[in-house]
Amino acid sequence: MDRAGLADFLRKRRETLQPEDVGLPRGARRRTAGLRREEVAALAGMSTDYYSRIERQRGPQPSEQMLAAIARGLHLTFEERDHLFLLGGHSAPRRSGGGEHVSPGMMRVLDRLADTPAQVMSGLGETLVQTPLAVALLGAETNYTGFARTVVYRWFTDPGARRLYPEQDHQLRGRAFTAQLRAAVTRDGAGSRAAAIAEDLLACSPEFALVWNEHEVGVRLTDQRKRFNHPELGLLELHCQVLLDPDQSQSLLVYTAVPGTESHEKLGLLRVIGSQRFTPGTG
Repeated sequence: MDRAGLADFLRKRRETLQPEDVGLPRGARRRTAGLRREEVAALAGMSTDYYSRIERQRGPQPSEQMLAAIARGLHLTFEERDHLFLLGGHSAPRRSGGGEHVSPGMMRVLDRLADTPAQVMSGLGETLVQTPLAVALLGAETNYTGFARTVVYRWFTDPGARRLYPEQDHQLRGRAFTAQLRAAVTRDGAGSRAAAIAEDLLACSPEFALVWNEHEVGVRLTDQRKRFNHPELGLLELHCQVLLDPDQSQSLLVYTAVPGTESHEKLGLLRVIGSQRFTPGTG
């Protein structure tokens, strides 16, 4: 690990970014060149103390997960992300489709959706980054670890993962998530993480095995509508628009409601409620 090089690289990247580049207000009394440490820490989802210690060449070696979060927060390119990992003492992540690094362009779009439920998903069904309103609607999906990071694994192993959705939608959702996993296994191959998830689910979930053995492909939820049972607001019917990054096999999901509907009013209330009282759920 090159502590001095890592600290210098992070500081210089931080100083080249402006608040507007990452969707933050500039404020009237800004004297810092570029972003403040606390702003980078917030964008990366970590404490200011933890991030500051890295820039000050202190503390333990950052994990790959922490470096990936910093790379997203600083809107690093793939080359810059690889350099960051090497400075942090780790091998550069693979560049093949389905990786976890979100491109700067996708991050810029997400930054401008701060007042909208939106999130970036990997081709394997992992939530990589969420807007605050997406957390308020769906829960903090980026907090999961291991196979549970994927929506299909949670769907078939965690009973609480289904509470957010009306029961009459459960069967189709399970089929759609399974078809998505089958597509990932086909794309990534027998020795991939997708294949390992499928093998684990086949061993522990008879329900998944039943759906998997139907060999369905291309199953999608009906049109673009998704229904959610929010614990405080009740049923919301939202439209899900998808922006696809084919190079990374990632998708930006944006949830909106038809103006004048009850769901539109509830979405406005969600902006007020925020995520303070919401228990993390699934997507």
